[in-house]
Amino acid sequence: MGPKEAVAAWWERVEARDWAAACALLAADLVVDWPVTGERFVGPDNFIAVQREYPEGWSIQIREILADGDRVVSHVDVPHVETGLSHALSLWTVRDGQLTTGVEYWTAPGMEAAPEWRRPYRS
Repeated sequence: MGPKEAVAAWWERVEARDWAAACALLAADLVVDWPVTGERFVGPDNFIAVQREYPEGWSIQIREILADGDRVVSHVDVPHVETGLSHALSLWTVRDGQLTTGVEYWTAPGMEAAPEWRRPYRS
């Protein structure tokens, strides 16, 4: 499985809540950073636990996956029945079909107010 296919499979397995199959795509030395919240998850068990424990009511819609060698960028929408829509932009490194590092930026529409100084430039 190539890097792009591994990331697509990751999101598909998370969407299916197939935690064992999703975990198989994560390297034993996995490190994932979430800069927006300042969190770091080390190891597949911790990262799978975060996915598994998130309150139900969500789905994943893959918008785009781009790959250049072992580096992969994915953009997914994650609508939730109670909290609304979230977006994730993820930067992955894939080695031998497994995700080894990730940096994920999670956000939601309206999460941050636009600064007033940009008003003249907005459409």
